[in-house]
Amino acid sequence: MRAKLPVEEGFVERDGVKLHYEVYGNGAETLVFVPPWSLVHSRIYKAQLPYFSERFRCVTYDGRGNGQSDRPDDVSAYTLDNYVADALAVMDATQTSAAILVGLSFGAMIACILAAYHTERVKAAILAGTAAAIGPGYPYMGNAHFHRKLSEFDDWDKYNYDYWISNYPDFATHFVGNIFIEPHSTKQIEDGVAWACDTTGPILAKTVEARATRPAFDVGEAMYRKIKCPVLMIHGDDDRIQPYARGQLVAELTGAELVTIEGGGHNPLGRIPAKCNILIAEFLERKLGLSTRTKAIQSYQRPKRALYLSSPIGLGHARRDIAITRELRKIIPDFQVEWLAQDPVTRLLEAHGETVHPLSHRLASETRHIELESGEHDLHAFQAIRRMDEVLIANFMTFQDAVEEQRYDLVIADEAWDIDHYWHEHPELKKASLVWFTDFVGYVPMPSGGEREALLTTDYNAEMIEHIERHPTVRDRSIFVGEPADIVPLTFGKDLPAMREWVSRHFDFAGYVMGEHPAFFGGRPQLRQALGYAPDEKICIVTVGGSGVGSHLIKRILQAWPAAKAKIPELRMIVVAGPRIEPKSLNAPDGVEVAAFVANLDRQLAACDLALVQGGLTTCMELTAAGTPFIYFPLRNHFEQNFHVAHRLDRYRAGRRMEFATSSPEMIAEAMVEALRRASHFEAVEHKGAERAARMIAELL
Repeated sequence: MRAKLPVEEGFVERDGVKLHYEVYGNGAETLVFVPPWSLVHSRIYKAQLPYFSERFRCVTYDGRGNGQSDRPDDVSAYTLDNYVADALAVMDATQTSAAILVGLSFGAMIACILAAYHTERVKAAILAGTAAAIGPGYPYMGNAHFHRKLSEFDDWDKYNYDYWISNYPDFATHFVGNIFIEPHSTKQIEDGVAWACDTTGPILAKTVEARATRPAFDVGEAMYRKIKCPVLMIHGDDDRIQPYARGQLVAELTGAELVTIEGGGHNPLGRIPAKCNILIAEFLERKLGLSTRTKAIQSYQRPKRALYLSSPIGLGHARRDIAITRELRKIIPDFQVEWLAQDPVTRLLEAHGETVHPLSHRLASETRHIELESGEHDLHAFQAIRRMDEVLIANFMTFQDAVEEQRYDLVIADEAWDIDHYWHEHPELKKASLVWFTDFVGYVPMPSGGEREALLTTDYNAEMIEHIERHPTVRDRSIFVGEPADIVPLTFGKDLPAMREWVSRHFDFAGYVMGEHPAFFGGRPQLRQALGYAPDEKICIVTVGGSGVGSHLIKRILQAWPAAKAKIPELRMIVVAGPRIEPKSLNAPDGVEVAAFVANLDRQLAACDLALVQGGLTTCMELTAAGTPFIYFPLRNHFEQNFHVAHRLDRYRAGRRMEFATSSPEMIAEAMVEALRRASHFEAVEHKGAERAARMIAELL
């Protein structure tokens, strides 16, 4: 899912070639993102556009040869002159008289040409991994190497015309792998290869052959000396596509501010986007006076303040976070909390009188992303999180703005993975003490993913472990919601430590935390009476959480309803669709009640006789604590529900697990009847987790 959509898009035609462009935001100043080599297209800037378009007007376009732009057949169409003219044509079509240019690799070279020969149109230039016709180059990128006749193609011999014609996808994999040489770059490589495969070997070969045509303008050292606008250069010192020494020379000739990325490869904008976004923002403020953030006002006499982030995937996180906040206010009465949150969490927060941070409206919907990733009771959670990278960097930048604009004593992050990742990547960005909450640690490969998924989950786990051990002070407190025995007895992957042993060394344990423990709801008969349940009714609650993923499960349970009702006439079914499923879309049969949202769902679960749910931890543990019989259906391919949650429920001897794919309506009806007729005996769930967690947090204030 895209983190932000353009406000305008279209095509501009020049000499019979159509170029596709997009415009984001409507700020007074314009940033034009010049596409790099036609190996990829404008999506290469996906980590920059959502952030900068909040304050600037941002224009991006696909270079000829890739994306939604044309792929002309003539070599002459791919000359440097044409690429420069394309940039000007897009600026004209979008009514951009002058702009700040952002260019990666070949796009940076185009930006320099425009800054030198069209000075009135360029206010500043931001160059990353710049290409250039000056300075040292790599021999394997030369024209002679490209046209060599070879019988074998190993390593950089794949940069070869014949190989591109015969096996272009393998070349793309090799080349993109050398763009991202940093460890743990699997997602960036995967994206780059996919974008490279949006063009073809023969088309890309034409772009190389066109380099033999001399441009109408000089691109030597004299050109760079012409550039007078402010220039920011970001270059990795291990760039294997454009040598670092080349970047140094361009920086020297242009008077650029050179930021060296130690150990960095060719695309810092994609590999370390948070750091690059902030470098660019600070440069624009420093050189052009274009402020991207409100200055924080220091106050020395004020109550303690926290910014709280609660995972929007389901509402269970928010319920436990509200409970922890209540306990914190008992310890520190004037403690102030603002919540950076998104729907549906904001609905619950507002219902409890909590303060939602005004920047929350900028957050890209993680819940919507998860819904788009899901199938019929199927959510490949690990892959969905990997593909959420654009949303996560956009939301991190919003978070970073929030902590830069206001002074918080504390950031409390309940599985806000973007915060934890980027603050560990760049500890210098940390602006407050950090408390990190989670109820699981470690990705687990699903069998359907095979060896590739096992490799990826191991790589992601290794990166997390390296982050924590390299920068142990980024998290001021790591709190595991549960006990050591709740950690699955698995390893993080090949050659990595056991989860239980490693987590026990790096986390404190709060015990389980829920919104409010059923032990405090009062007697069950009184609770049922307060909710309007008759003594002789058998109440069945069906609930699937705060996202729209559970609609398939609800519909199948509704098919089971007639058979269950026939065997237990006193059965009454109440379906809680959640805030993101339209109740009418379920076509519930007569006699079944459907509600979109229930604020006191925890009490409903404690009072009912049976619940049918997904495999989400919060709901299942609320049922366990209440002693309510329940049947749970873990989402297929959801590693957390199938491993972490299932292990915890087994430990509490709670719930009956059923597989959606093999459970017919008749089987579900039989399981409902059996559960209603059989007594349940779960292990007790402790009830002071929120209080214990609050005390741990309060020690930092």
